[in-house]
Amino acid sequence: MSSGASNEHFWAVIPAGGPGTRLWPLSRASSPKFLHDLTGTGRSLLQATWDRLLPLTGPRVLVVTGRAHEAAVREQLPDLSADQLLAEPSPRDSMAAIGWAAAVLEARDPDAVLGSFAADHVIADEHAFRECVTEATVAAQEGYLVTIGIEPTHPATGFGYIEMGSGLGSGPTRAVTQFVEKPDRARAVEYLATGRFRWNAGMFVVRATVLLDLLAQWHPELASGLRALAAHPERLDEVWPGLEKIAIDHAVAEPSAAAGRVAVVPGTFGWDDVGDFASLGTLLQDADGMPGVRVLGDASVLRVVDSTGVVVPSGGRVVAVVGLQDVVVVDTPDALLVTTRERAQDVKAVVDALRAAGRADLL
Repeated sequence: MSSGASNEHFWAVIPAGGPGTRLWPLSRASSPKFLHDLTGTGRSLLQATWDRLLPLTGPRVLVVTGRAHEAAVREQLPDLSADQLLAEPSPRDSMAAIGWAAAVLEARDPDAVLGSFAADHVIADEHAFRECVTEATVAAQEGYLVTIGIEPTHPATGFGYIEMGSGLGSGPTRAVTQFVEKPDRARAVEYLATGRFRWNAGMFVVRATVLLDLLAQWHPELASGLRALAAHPERLDEVWPGLEKIAIDHAVAEPSAAAGRVAVVPGTFGWDDVGDFASLGTLLQDADGMPGVRVLGDASVLRVVDSTGVVVPSGGRVVAVVGLQDVVVVDTPDALLVTTRERAQDVKAVVDALRAAGRADLL
């Protein structure tokens, strides 16, 4: 493992974007979920990601975020060097964000290996996570685009899946047969029954040059645009709006898998993308004296009678819940959400309706 993640060429890339619309009204465009402490640890999801990666990389971390969040990211990560924060003028999806970081790293160090890990995920066993990343860097140095596949705990329909093929070498690394879009429940059940599928958590480990060369095969203009940005950072506002808006999965991972260039290291750790309030509830403990009630925030303002669920009080007014099971109540100064854990995924529809009504003040 000496050639793994501990080497001086390994860099972490943290894409810090996405408004977390299913966590509205707690998560907003101006204050997205990665800036929030959603686990009650006193550290935001972004800070926890930084803490988790530091033993692997030391100071070799690049964060890619939107200009609107640049100041907040700098405040939360005071040890991040000024030249290690890339601020996007506008959202161009994950390929532009990760590809820009790859181009910057390639220009600084032709041997750079990057590991891209989202700023808003929760990982249970950090030691096991780091072991998987170290394993992934070994395959990355051999020219593979490597992903870390999460072992499914249930037939989830909200995630994409990775189909594993034959083993590569003597370790746990396997070839990737294909990436599969989010399935319906019946197909998800079939996937789990085979034992060949893992959740796609969007974690990629790859040599920076390999990623950009792969991108150049299928999206040459995007690859050349990103490399131009690294060579001429002063042209950011000129070049950025013309970059293709596409996810890294569609741009590179899927076609590269078909070409036999993608590997997967099976993850042996608990993982959650905190995608909605039902997911958030699984990360919190029951509040003192309130069995079945998970609270993020000040529990002293709650009055609960014969109820269970997830409650996020604003810390101001009293929140009372009477006779409701698996309820979700999120109280903020300018918006109140009441739903059920079963319908937590549908909160995005509220955000869509507010956007359609021109209520940008609530987004």
